[in-house]
Amino acid sequence: MNRLLLVALLWLAAALPAFAQANQQADAAPLVFHTTAEEARFHALTLQLRCVMCQNQSLADSNALIALQLRREVLDQMRKGMSDAQIKDYLVQRYGEFVLYQPKLAGGTWLLWLGPALALLAGAGVVIVILRRRKPAINMPMDEGQEW
Repeated sequence: MNRLLLVALLWLAAALPAFAQANQQADAAPLVFHTTAEEARFHALTLQLRCVMCQNQSLADSNALIALQLRREVLDQMRKGMSDAQIKDYLVQRYGEFVLYQPKLAGGTWLLWLGPALALLAGAGVVIVILRRRKPAINMPMDEGQEW
């Protein structure tokens, strides 16, 4: 009895990767759109969303498994009649503001919007201070036998 149980457990453990791979292949199957308008809306929306794993790729460009799953989720929600804003809100609730390439201007995201301008102004201020502190070169008279 124990041997039979051990063989069954070993067989199950060996078969699990095959089940997982079959699921990944199902997720990687190409999406089928009903209309060109649906496809255009889908691509426009997924370009505005960031892959939560890849960080610097849009949902449309990423090949990560989670991106494949999220693209399917976005298409399913579109087909349920949800607006782009509702889909974005759903993903923000699930993954945070990071999922949006253009996060909403709010108390927690103001630094994301103003940070680059503040850094540029600070850099310009440092350059101005350095230039003002610099002493002008003193013109020294040249001796008659001296060459430059």
